[in-house]
Amino acid sequence: MNRTLFVNVGVWDATGAATYPGEVLVEGNRISKVAKGSERLPRDGAETIDAAGCTLIPGLVEGHAHPSFSNAATTVEIGDIPPEEHVLVTMHNARAMLDAGFTSLYGAASAKVRLDVVIRNEIDSGRIAGPRLRAASPEITVTGGLGDERRMHMHRESFALIADGPDEVRRAARMCVREGVDNIKINISGDDFIKSAKAAMTVMNDAEIRAAVEVAQAYGKRVNAHCRAGESVKAAIRCGVDVIYHCEFADDEAIDMLEREKHRTFVGPAVGILYNTMYYANRWGITEQVATDLGIKRALEACAATYDKLRRRGVRVVPGGDYGFAWTPQGTNAKDLELFVKLFGYGHGEALLCATKTGGEIMGMADLGQIRAGFLADLLLVDGDPSQDVSILQSKDRLLAIMKDGAFHKRPRVALAGGRQAAE
Repeated sequence: MNRTLFVNVGVWDATGAATYPGEVLVEGNRISKVAKGSERLPRDGAETIDAAGCTLIPGLVEGHAHPSFSNAATTVEIGDIPPEEHVLVTMHNARAMLDAGFTSLYGAASAKVRLDVVIRNEIDSGRIAGPRLRAASPEITVTGGLGDERRMHMHRESFALIADGPDEVRRAARMCVREGVDNIKINISGDDFIKSAKAAMTVMNDAEIRAAVEVAQAYGKRVNAHCRAGESVKAAIRCGVDVIYHCEFADDEAIDMLEREKHRTFVGPAVGILYNTMYYANRWGITEQVATDLGIKRALEACAATYDKLRRRGVRVVPGGDYGFAWTPQGTNAKDLELFVKLFGYGHGEALLCATKTGGEIMGMADLGQIRAGFLADLLLVDGDPSQDVSILQSKDRLLAIMKDGAFHKRPRVALAGGRQAAE
C-alpha cells in the first residue's frame, strides 16, 4: 500500500478549525492519521514530504460543472460540435479542472446525453485523468425556453432536450437515466440572453417539474434546476428539486422556503457568468452598457443581495459559475470563491468551506471534503493559506501538489526526507 506523509505543513481541515501546524498521513486512497502541533506520525515506509510550511487543504469541489461546455461565445456553438469531437472537448476540460485543483465535479448539465457519462466512466476506470464526476443530463427545457434554439424555418441544436408536458418530460428524464446519468437537469425559468424567455419568467409548470422529480426519485437520482425567477424557485421547492441554481430574483417568501429546506437542498449562484459578462466580455461585443441593457447588472446586484441573505440563514451554497463560455473559460472556476467574499459577505474560510465540506455533501459522499482520518485523500498543497486569501487558488503556480484518491496528479517540488527533491 502506498503511504505518503506530509510534514511541516499547515493543515486547514474544513472542520471549522483555523489552520494549524501538523502532519497528515495518507495510506492507499484514504487519510489515515492527522497530527496536530508537535505530535509526530510514523515515517517508516512512507514517502515523506516536507511542505516547508505550506498549507494542505481538501481538494476543491465544483458544484455547478459543465465539463462539456466548450468555451464558446454562444449556446448554438456548443450544440454544433459533432459528438466525436465533443467527447474530446469534455475530456480535455475535465483535465483542465483537475489541473486547477478541482478533484470533484458535480455535473449541472451536459451538452449531449452521454458526454458526462462517458467521461465519468473513463475517469473511474483510470484510463484518463480527471476529477471524480457526478454525470448530468442535458438541460430539459420547454418550447421557447432556455436551450430551445429552433426556428420555424430552421432546426438548430443547443445543449437542451425539448419536452412539453409531463409525459414528454418524464420520457426525456427516463431516457437520460437509461443512458447512465446521475443528475437530471431542468430549466424552470428563462435567461436574459433568451428573447422568448427572460430570466424573470417561469416557463415550466409544476406538473412538468414533478414529472422530472418523480423519475429521479424512482431511480435514486438528483434533480438540478435553472431558476432565476422568484416563482421558479418556489416551484422547485414545492416539487422537491434537490439543487437550485441562480435564485437571484428570489423574494422573501422564496428565501423563507429555501431556509426551511436547507437541510435537504443546495443552491448555487453561478455568479461567475454574471460578473464576467458584466466586466470581462468586451472582446465578444458585450460592453458594460450592452450587459446592462441585457439585464446583467440588475441580476448581479440581485444575486449579491439574495446570497447575503442566504448566507446569514445558513442555506448550503456551492460555488460554480457556469464556467465553459468564452469569458468564463474552463479551469478558472476558483474565481467564484473570490466573488463569494467580494459580493456575498463570506469570510475567506467560509467561502472555502463551500467548495470543500459542502462540496462533499453535494457529491453525496460522507467521506469527502475534509482532512480527517478515514476520509478520501483528495488534497491540495498550496503556497500560502487560502483560508486567509482564497484568491490564491486562482494561480496554478500556487498549487504545489494535487492529490486525488491518494495518488498525485501533480507532484510537489518540495523537499523529501533525506534531502531529495520530488519531481513533478
